[in-house]
Amino acid sequence: QVQLVESGGGLVQAGGSLRLSCAASGTTFSNNYMGWYRQAPGKQRELVASMSSGGNINYADSVKGRFTISRDNAKNTVYLQMNSLNAEDTAVYYCHTRTIWGISYWGQGTQVTVSS
Repeated sequence: QVQLVESGGGLVQAGGSLRLSCAASGTTFSNNYMGWYRQAPGKQRELVASMSSGGNINYADSVKGRFTISRDNAKNTVYLQMNSLNAEDTAVYYCHTRTIWGISYWGQGTQVTVSS
């Protein structure tokens, strides 16, 4: 059974930083696409950052230059380093993985709240 467990969310002041972690189990992590999504109240879930198994990275325009996605295949963990946070980054952040068979899994989400 595939499980994704996020951690690292919380309350931070504008301009601050947080680092999210997502630990995966039950899957061959190194072969998987990994992504971070977020959903703010009243808005659709949106892609924040993604990384393929080959290391190709994509970022939403709104976070380019501020957020960094990385992965540690030895620890089956993907990270999202978030700097220069602002109120518009307030959302529930979800970890997502897609296996080589195209099956998607989601974490339970972690709340990030940025106070202005």
